[in-house]
Formats: sequence, C-alpha cells, structure tokens
Amino acid sequence: MTHFLKDILRQSEELRRTIGLLSQDGGGRPALEAATAAIRGARHIYLTGIGSSWHAALNVSALFHQHAYPVYLQDADELLRFAAFPKGSAMIIISRSGKSTEIVQLAAKARQAGVTVVGITNAVEGTLAKAAHTAIVVPIAFDHAISVNTYTTLALAAGMLASSVVATPGQNGKKKADSPASGYGGPQPEGRNDKSGVFRRESELVASLTQAVAEAGRAIPGWQEQTARSAWLAPRSTTYFLARGSSLGSAYESRLMWEEGVKTPATAMGTGGFRHGPLEVITQGMRFAMWIDGARMREQDLAVARDLRKLGASVMLIGQKVPEDAADLVFQLPAIQPEWQFLIDIIPAQLVAERLAQLSGVDCDTFRLCAFVVEDEGGLLPKETGKN
Repeated sequence: MTHFLKDILRQSEELRRTIGLLSQDGGGRPALEAATAAIRGARHIYLTGIGSSWHAALNVSALFHQHAYPVYLQDADELLRFAAFPKGSAMIIISRSGKSTEIVQLAAKARQAGVTVVGITNAVEGTLAKAAHTAIVVPIAFDHAISVNTYTTLALAAGMLASSVVATPGQNGKKKADSPASGYGGPQPEGRNDKSGVFRRESELVASLTQAVAEAGRAIPGWQEQTARSAWLAPRSTTYFLARGSSLGSAYESRLMWEEGVKTPATAMGTGGFRHGPLEVITQGMRFAMWIDGARMREQDLAVARDLRKLGASVMLIGQKVPEDAADLVFQLPAIQPEWQFLIDIIPAQLVAERLAQLSGVDCDTFRLCAFVVEDEGGLLPKETGKN
C-alpha cells in the first residue's frame, strides 16, 4: 500500500477530529471566534495561500461570496509581489507548514501595512502561526508527500471560519453605515441578531458535516472498486478538470495531484470558462473530470458531459445524485450541503490519482524535484554548493 493511499484512508477521521476541534466545545474554538471578530471588523478581506492551500482558498471563497461577503482572492506570491494593502484590512492566509517563503514574507508585509493577519495552518511551530495576529492551528499528522489531510483539514477550517463570519449576529441585525465593515452594506438577513438561532444552525451544520465525512469514509471501498475496473484511467492521457463554485478548488487540486503523483501534465479551469474557446482542443481519447454542483447548473453541465462523449472524450463525473449513465465513470457523493461539497468531492479524485500512478509505473510517494516546503526563491533545482 502506498503512503498516498494510507493518507487518503485516514482522511475521514482527520476531518471528523477537525470538526470537533472547531465546534462549540473544541480546543480551537477561541481562535475561531477571535478570527471571526477580526474578519467582521475589517473593511477589506483578502483570502490567499499557495499550492494546495491556494486551492483550499478557491473552494472556501464561494462560502463568502454566496452570502454577500466579497473577498479578494489571489495567490500569495502575486499578493506579495504586486499588491499594496489598505489599513483596516484583514488577510486570511492558509498554509499547511506556515514556512513557505512566500507565506512568511507575505505575513510580514501585511503586518507592516497594518493588516490583521489570520493564519490557518497545520503547524503550531511554523512562522505563520507565530506571526499571525490570530492563528487557527489544526494539529494533524502531516501527509507523507502529496497534500491530502493537510489540504482538506485546512479547507474545512477555512470553511468553518467563513461560515462563522457570515452567520455571526451584528448589532441590531445591521451594520452601521460608518462601521468598518460597511463595505458589505445594508441590513443583514432577518434573524442575524438571534444568537440562539446562530448556535442552532451551527450545531446543525456540525452534525451534517460529521455525517457526510463519515459516509464518505464508508464509501471509499466502493469507490476503489469502481476505480479498479474503469477504463477511464489511461496512463499518459491528456486530462482536463472542470468545476464550478465550491468545487473549483477541487479541480485545481486534482490537477496538482496529477502533476505531483502521476507525473503527467494536466489542466484545470471553470466549466463555464472551458466553453469559451478551450473546447477547440477536444480530441478522441482525451480524459475529462467534471464536478457536478449539488444545486446549480446541473443540467447544463450534464449536457457538457454528453457532448464531450459525443466528441470522443472519456468523462468522469463527481457529484450528488448524478445519473449513472451520464459518464464513463460516475462517483456518487453522500448528501452534503452544496456549498460544502468540496469537503468530500476531492476524495474520489485522490483515489483515482493514486491508482493511475500505479498503472503508469511511477512513484506517487516521492517528489523527484520539488521540496516538501519551498523555503527559498528562484530556480527549480537545489542550489549547488562548493562549486564555481
């Protein structure tokens, strides 16, 4: 059994533990509440990360945007090199180790600009945890190589922060016109000032997510059987990953798993964006993986899948209540709120990546070139020493 697969198999339990950590009586609750207050008091909110952590940010951004809380969503390196930050802002930085060079420099730059830094990380000893004004630390066992648990637990923690921000009651159910967060504007939804209602909804969310991750864990053996007998897995094939909304980060994370684990090129983009030009690349035998949202654009995206197959491509679909005959390989997800689907919809793709690496004859447990944590800048290869 590969280390990659071992990490996938323990994922359901790590997610369950993380939910408990950040719930009402969990040890991480004070940090979550402090982070919530910091975000709600900011005029501008940045949401960022790099690598897998950036993909977690992509997923979680939908939780903010769907509740009329706009966030500036940009890769950490781009923010570091090309952005200036207004005072009174808050920045959510996601990083598993908290030691990547871009993360360390960005946290320092943000603090110097008067930005409140909220770190979400797996490493209490990392620079991010120490440099952030508030750090939500999810102390799980690190993955062997490819980010599995460090990806989903950080996405979960960021999602719970987003959920807390959009649900926290405001004064009299409104934001004052001259308050720091007035950029979001206007009255909040009725009942927003009902704290008991907030706690009740959070309790329901916790129960729902706990059940969904448990059911996903139980579904893994069946997903493995599907993977083992499917002709969708083809070594050295051209693969596109397409998704929308809360699953967009899952598409980008899958692309990265193909590059890191299967050692083969892949690409990812929004399903809507793919229809505006890139579909010209479709040829016989191409592989497409698509995530079907739990509520939005379902029929339209199933139509995309049908047309891809008519054009000779092989299609994998991941979603809830997807017709079994809608693709060459269909992974049915347990019931979960559509905006939280990202929490479990990456697991089938992880299993496919691990199996495809074996079929391709490559070692998914070893990085040939990339460091586990990138702590320097420039170049790709390790620096030579002692030579002219």
